[in-house]
Amino acid sequence: MKWLWKNKRDEENTVIRNKSHLVTKGYAQKEGVDFEESFAPVAWLEAVRLFIAYAAHKSFIVYQMDVKTTFLYGPLKEEVYVNQPDGFV
Repeated sequence: MKWLWKNKRDEENTVIRNKSHLVTKGYAQKEGVDFEESFAPVAWLEAVRLFIAYAAHKSFIVYQMDVKTTFLYGPLKEEVYVNQPDGFV
């Protein structure tokens, strides 16, 4: 596991918030050894265009959002083991 640190800044470049995330080292895995396939579900561009055209035709209001926790509690097909980082309290 690894800590990622980031400072959020305002227009004057003053730090307004500190953020940290503890992530697993998925970047250290090798395809064919640690995993066979990877997926990144995205919408087809044609489907998005069709949706926007339909919304414009019907005068719908369209909102955009980003969901960051979509697969947070998704079922796992196999067990995952994680080591606690050195010095973690």
